[in-house]
Amino acid sequence: MPVGLPEFVENPENRCPVVLLLDTSTSMAGKPIEELRRGVQIFKEEIQKDTKAALTVEVAIVTFGPVQLVQDFATIEQMQVPELVADGYTPMGEAIEYGLNLLEGRKEIYKGHGVQYYRPWIFLITDGAPTDSWQNAAQRIKQGESQRKFCFFAVGVDGVDLETLKQIAPLERPPALLQGLDFKSLFIWLSTSMKRVSSGKVGEAIALPPVGWAQIAT
Repeated sequence: MPVGLPEFVENPENRCPVVLLLDTSTSMAGKPIEELRRGVQIFKEEIQKDTKAALTVEVAIVTFGPVQLVQDFATIEQMQVPELVADGYTPMGEAIEYGLNLLEGRKEIYKGHGVQYYRPWIFLITDGAPTDSWQNAAQRIKQGESQRKFCFFAVGVDGVDLETLKQIAPLERPPALLQGLDFKSLFIWLSTSMKRVSSGKVGEAIALPPVGWAQIAT
């Protein structure tokens, strides 16, 4: 039996995959990582309020510092909000490439089971500078964006190396600088966006809600 078949039989809805790449390096210790986890919890709760989005949105969570898969792709009902522990450096390049590979694997599973999917979202949240090589990851992001394989969003928290983040993010979607630690508003925005995506048709362009929680880096 192919991997994942039962979940698609029980829930044949189109899927909207979301990869959260969360910086959990030492500098995120204390209030930042607490607020980040609370934001992820709010995201789950908000999606659960929408019947269609709850069946459609699939979330994978990758933390980095070091790189770990703490939640493989799962619908909101199955998604576990992980305990986040601040530790280590900021291997951002490795985390991005891990997330991209994880997403490609999930898309192959969809295709193997005849499941349609919306354009995936990859959401990077960081407060630092990469401590590894990130240039190849940036190249893969730009290439994937140009081929409409996914939408990549970069969010910088206070202390972020914004100049490097600008080089990693696609030109048409520059990084957003979070206002304080307002992860709550960020994740409510993300959940609202996912609800809009899941209520539309696959391949259809949607209008995203205004970004009131951040300043866009230009």
